[in-house]
Amino acid sequence: MVASRPGSHKSKELALRVVSALVLIPFALFVVATGGLILAIACAVFAAIMGYEWARMTASPIMPATAVLSAACVIGAYLGDWSVAFIALLVSAAIIGLIHPSRPGERAVAAFGVFYSAGLPLGLFFLRDGVWYGQAAALILMGTVWASDTGAYFAGRGFGGPPLSPRDSPSKTWSGAIGAVVCSALCGLIAAGLLDASRIAWLAAGVMISVVAQWGDLFESSLKRRYGVKDTSGFLPGHGGVMDRVDGLGMAAVFCAGLLALAEGIHAALGLSAG
Repeated sequence: MVASRPGSHKSKELALRVVSALVLIPFALFVVATGGLILAIACAVFAAIMGYEWARMTASPIMPATAVLSAACVIGAYLGDWSVAFIALLVSAAIIGLIHPSRPGERAVAAFGVFYSAGLPLGLFFLRDGVWYGQAAALILMGTVWASDTGAYFAGRGFGGPPLSPRDSPSKTWSGAIGAVVCSALCGLIAAGLLDASRIAWLAAGVMISVVAQWGDLFESSLKRRYGVKDTSGFLPGHGGVMDRVDGLGMAAVFCAGLLALAEGIHAALGLSAG
């Protein structure tokens, strides 16, 4: 029996990742561009899967409850408003913390899992439904994060160098991080041209999106290392789980949605137009 060569295995894994991406990217673009009920259903499904993956990663015995309550928070945002979604998030986390049959520390981890699993899809949902830019903002965010990931991959492989976080993710390098920021900044400039908006503002937005997305990626890497898992699940061939694929995008969406919510609140308080 001949053992498979490491290079051959890596090539097959890369091919699988590319094929999965060719399916997932058009689907994601369609869902976000359509918005409404289609987006709500997709975000709810992803929230449920991420809730399952969080419970699986942390070996939580209440996996179904985490998945269902994470999805319910997204449905609450669609059927009600953002105050309903926020209340649902708090109540769901409290329920998980109360019914988790373990020590207080593990209960807190399980409760945080609801915030993480539902919060990331909610960030994208809020951004898409926002007063400022709406569909364009969500699509630009997705393109910027994907550009950041691509820049990190090719710059890291091309230049190598010292690891960005040796303990949590030794394969990620500083050269990759810089490449990610450069590609995201270019996306910001392209967005400014398309929207006829401030180049400086969108350049800064591109840089911040990349930094936050990379932090989200490192945060999940640290969680997986802590719990001794390589992938959160096998839902996405070649990519692992949903959490493995949307960690950076989700964190960036939450960040951008929070900034837009703050801006909308300030404009409303001052009686200014958000257009």
